[in-house]
Amino acid sequence: MKEKYIKLLTYVVYTLIVVGIFVLLIWLGRFDSFRNFMDKIESTSFDLRQSIISKYKKPNKDILIIAIDDATYEYVMDKYGSWPISRSVWADTVNFVELGKPKNIIFDLLFIKSNLSDIKSDIAFSNSIKDNDNIYLSMNFDNYNDKIRMSPVFEDKLKLKVKEGFLADNPFITFINARAVMPELVQVTDNIGSINVTRDMDGIIRNITPIFKYKGDYYPNLSLKVAMDLYKVNEISIKNNSIVIDNNHIIPLDMTNRAILNWYGGAGTYEHVPMWEIIEARKNNDLDYVQKFKDKIIYVGTTATSLSDIKSVPVEYNLAGVELHTTFLNNIIDNNFIKKPNIKYDFLISIFLSIIVGYCVLKITSVIKTILFLIVILILYGAISVFVMYHYNLWITIVLPYVSTITVFVLTYCEKYLLKSKDYEQTYKLAVTDGLTQLYNHRYFQEQMINNINTYERYGVNFSLILIDIDFFKKFNDTYGHQSGDCVLRQVANILKKISRTSDIACRYGGEEMAIILTNTNKDEAIITANKVCNNVRENKFVLANGEKVNVTISVGVASVGINGKTPQEIIEYADKCLYFAKEHGRNQVVSDV
Repeated sequence: MKEKYIKLLTYVVYTLIVVGIFVLLIWLGRFDSFRNFMDKIESTSFDLRQSIISKYKKPNKDILIIAIDDATYEYVMDKYGSWPISRSVWADTVNFVELGKPKNIIFDLLFIKSNLSDIKSDIAFSNSIKDNDNIYLSMNFDNYNDKIRMSPVFEDKLKLKVKEGFLADNPFITFINARAVMPELVQVTDNIGSINVTRDMDGIIRNITPIFKYKGDYYPNLSLKVAMDLYKVNEISIKNNSIVIDNNHIIPLDMTNRAILNWYGGAGTYEHVPMWEIIEARKNNDLDYVQKFKDKIIYVGTTATSLSDIKSVPVEYNLAGVELHTTFLNNIIDNNFIKKPNIKYDFLISIFLSIIVGYCVLKITSVIKTILFLIVILILYGAISVFVMYHYNLWITIVLPYVSTITVFVLTYCEKYLLKSKDYEQTYKLAVTDGLTQLYNHRYFQEQMINNINTYERYGVNFSLILIDIDFFKKFNDTYGHQSGDCVLRQVANILKKISRTSDIACRYGGEEMAIILTNTNKDEAIITANKVCNNVRENKFVLANGEKVNVTISVGVASVGINGKTPQEIIEYADKCLYFAKEHGRNQVVSDV
């Protein structure tokens, strides 16, 4: 019955531990510092998983980057003397690349101001864009005050058409100002989108904003604009917190209305063609060279470190911004965005793992096996999180399940062994305690005699022993009955416990005999204590089983280490001789010398 009670109590305490941990986590979630700490660790775990799975993902081979790399930058500075280069060079480059019949040419570069000292170059660039409807230009949004820069008013043709749904304002998508494309270019094309990116608190870019809100209207991200044209879509829908381009291309949004990118690799994932090669090929009229651009989606952007368009992303600390935008387009084409389940699923997973681990802690007796089980569970769950991210594009949380599971493990382990310790203490107490008198039993008495002898031999600490026998106890049992005899034994034992110091050891030696080991006590002090016990028993009225009150006396023998013996047997024998001398010479007395 007792074991059943302890088992039930264990499971009740374990349940309270699990519930308490999750209540605590929910409460801590109210504090920004705690949430930010958890988010930072979770984001780091996301980066690790992306680094693992990106090695096995295949980027779209039709996406190509014309790179203004370090070599091109040096080439431009040597040939043209400055950066940015004249827009006539861009016009010539575009016209030359177009000979290869690419699908698109997308500029991850800003053309904002007209060059008043070189109007002919601006006109040439504008004409090249006008003549080719597959060229896309960039702008970006910001929150500069109108006193710094007047916020532009955009033509309706640049706005994104949303046939249903809406996005709530937030700092990641809503802006009050913009760096617009120069008017001469806006007049000849509506293929314009924003290239804004936002970093997380740790400086890593994991998300991208597909749609921007400016002065109450929606505007597309540059790569979203390209994708809509690829699939011949002129308007989108916003449903179930997702952007629907068509039935096969849906961009899931997170709580900030941004998309979580799924990475195909770090720097160099997509084919790079340095711009200086194109300029040289054009000068040599190398028409075979442009065949590499046939049916390609071409992004034009800077990869040179000196031009400062370098980002940190989950799979690469130094990634050119243009490769971030190619990744976004690749995600749209593959319908390959990361989705993050609702936090309630994180809690359900955490509760499930906590229950499994806690239950096994209670069941498994081996400490090593229990720890190994926890390690296996954590590794297995980590592997599952990588698997589902790779195959199902799901970002299931790791930090919350790990924190809750490890906490449950530690607390359940403590609770389990605390109860075991309590149970051990209780078992030990029962093993060394006399059930009738609640004094220590004969076995414990012998152990403590040995311990005190050892202490005497090592440190010279004295101790004494008094042996006690209730006078005429057999006759008392015959007269009043064994139940009354038991009552007397218990009451005498209570007197011994009351008189003894906390350091003394009161025991039932056997039958009606009792003993007190007096630690750090010489013989004279022991005699005083013995007389005190003898007098208290003599003066006390003992209540019998039938309620009758009687007087009882005891005989007491005293012995001390070093004086009367140096071993437990010698000391006990001497105290026993004194005790019997007291009984043979009138009882109700203390004897210390024979």
